[in-house]
Amino acid sequence: MKIIDNTLYQITVPTPFAVGDAHVYLLKGDVLSLIDAGVKTKEAYEALLIQLKQIGYHPRDVDQIILTHHHPDHTGLIEAFPRAREIMANNLVDLWIRKDEQYFNRYEDFFKEYFKQCDIPQRFQGIGKKLRSLLSYAGEGHLTKTLEEGDKLPGHPDWQVLNTKGHAQSHVSFYRESDGIFIGGDHLLKNISSNPVVEPPIHEGERRASPMLQYRDSLLKCLSIEISQVLPGHGEIFSNVSEIVQSRFNKQEKRAANVLAFLQTGKQTAFQLCQKIFPVRYESQIDLTMSDIIGQLDYLEASGLVSKSTEGTTEFYEATKAAK
Repeated sequence: MKIIDNTLYQITVPTPFAVGDAHVYLLKGDVLSLIDAGVKTKEAYEALLIQLKQIGYHPRDVDQIILTHHHPDHTGLIEAFPRAREIMANNLVDLWIRKDEQYFNRYEDFFKEYFKQCDIPQRFQGIGKKLRSLLSYAGEGHLTKTLEEGDKLPGHPDWQVLNTKGHAQSHVSFYRESDGIFIGGDHLLKNISSNPVVEPPIHEGERRASPMLQYRDSLLKCLSIEISQVLPGHGEIFSNVSEIVQSRFNKQEKRAANVLAFLQTGKQTAFQLCQKIFPVRYESQIDLTMSDIIGQLDYLEASGLVSKSTEGTTEFYEATKAAK
């Protein structure tokens, strides 16, 4: 447990995921709020109890839960606070914590079609099973309030909501202008590049979002405000925001250049590019590596350097004349 100031505390809980421990934040104000809720495991709950006790609180003292996004390592323990009357987040989070079967079925259908478009082999098409297994780590409940860009956090009027889509379509962050503290969830981490993850559209028939473009916009938003400290969802607290943001841009643009170089030899599918950019990792992390490749292609297409065509059900990409 770390004391940030006399109103804000960082609590760290274990997760079973490769990303490691997750941070949640206890925020004192007109009400007692918990920002994010770790993962749904006995180990995480016990760690939370111990650290709350160190601060002088118990789960029953928490009045409201505020979530940065819908991923299970941030929503897991929302059921552990018996007197929390409010759960608030971006509206998309509600579909996940209600465990909306209709949405999950559409989620699976979207990825079946997406895998066809990318020409991904059948052996990789187990995303439905992966989704179900991850849901076991997520808490269950429903939102009582949705958060939008510019909102003030109820009970904490000095904290402002910022939309920071990219890593997740539901992602929001929280900023206190008076001292520049930024609670960023998974938007900006010190030693890990947050992967902008491809997700289906919220409403059937809509076009999917372009998470890499959103992520770049959200990074630029961080440069437009004065941030003194980033309190992240994972890893160390840090203050060198401009340096970290620029390193993310550099890394992404370098990878986009690598993708474009492969396309100079002729048109290819996203999966073919994934195999070339991630020759080993794609076998075990097809979802994350494909999200990265699609993100680079979205970026290159928006820059006028790549065009997309469809043959049958398969999408092909090729470098434009502007890129040659």
